[in-house]
Amino acid sequence: MGAKSNATSDTAPRELVITRIFDAPRSLVFRAWTHPDHLKRWWGPHGFTVLACAMDFRVGGGWSLSMQSPAGVVDRQQGVFREIVEPERLVFTYAFEDEKGRRGHETIVTLSFADLGSKTELTLRQAVFESVAVRDDHVRGWGEALDHLAEYVTKV
Repeated sequence: MGAKSNATSDTAPRELVITRIFDAPRSLVFRAWTHPDHLKRWWGPHGFTVLACAMDFRVGGGWSLSMQSPAGVVDRQQGVFREIVEPERLVFTYAFEDEKGRRGHETIVTLSFADLGSKTELTLRQAVFESVAVRDDHVRGWGEALDHLAEYVTKV
């Protein structure tokens, strides 16, 4: 697939850390996270389709995304950018939103992009989850999304 992955969750019971190496330069991997036209082409677990993606890419700006599962269920996610250090680091809040616009539990996602020449090491940290079970579900979701990202950046 063009990426090696290492998912660990032993740093804290309700924290997730995933490190993966992508066969693409850091600037491209960073852009894939920060431009809606890129993001909607790889985001989500296997079988999900992104329906809409919007981004006000600045500190304090918001992002939102909706995607549909293979069973037809629509998931809505949203957050706010807290830190942007292009192309090294990105920090944003992350929460699911119901059909009435009510936000669920909010976590913080921190992405670190290390330059390895023609490759990029991405470290994703997300915390604090409301339970270990929810954290474990995100291990699967992020893992599958990052599989899509690994494939996408080799084709762009």
